[in-house]
Amino acid sequence: MIAVQNITVRFEEKLVLDRFSLELPDSGLTALSGPSGCGKTTLLRVLAGLQCVEEGTVTVPRNPVILFQEDRLLPWRTVGEHISDVLPKSRRGEVSRWLELVELAGEEQASPSALSGGMGRRLALARALALGGGLLLLDEPFTGVDAPRAERILGRIRALGVPVVLSSHERAVVELCDRAISLEGPPLHERSPAV
Repeated sequence: MIAVQNITVRFEEKLVLDRFSLELPDSGLTALSGPSGCGKTTLLRVLAGLQCVEEGTVTVPRNPVILFQEDRLLPWRTVGEHISDVLPKSRRGEVSRWLELVELAGEEQASPSALSGGMGRRLALARALALGGGLLLLDEPFTGVDAPRAERILGRIRALGVPVVLSSHERAVVELCDRAISLEGPPLHERSPAV
């Protein structure tokens, strides 16, 4: 079970989450949607253990992995090295598998600077997937990726069998998920969105 119970998060004087609660199953794809600034990224950071809460409890599966909104690619590493660098030596042969999953096969030797914005986003996604955590937290994973490609990739992610919580402004992406939770306007206060 993935759960946050009565959590409060504040940035200086700005209250972002106020006694917010949410329960999700340990499987499937869950989309968080809502306008910018409504708390989607903050909630993902809480689930990843990167954002402290003032009060409340957080329960997540072991080893969550987060894909940040920024790609955070290293210009001195090749596309393939971005994947191999996060894999243990025993799994380094999997580089092509992860690049194929995000439709970047054949780009192993390319520099990140040679990639389009959407390709860079897919590389960052492949790197997060290769880490192989018990929960995938994806912050706007398909920015700059066309809808048909995003649908294919999301289908492959679903086949991995790992629970996913993603944020998206893209209606098409949200509709492909098993459940969608709308987070309308800050602060999120004393409610448990329907699943």
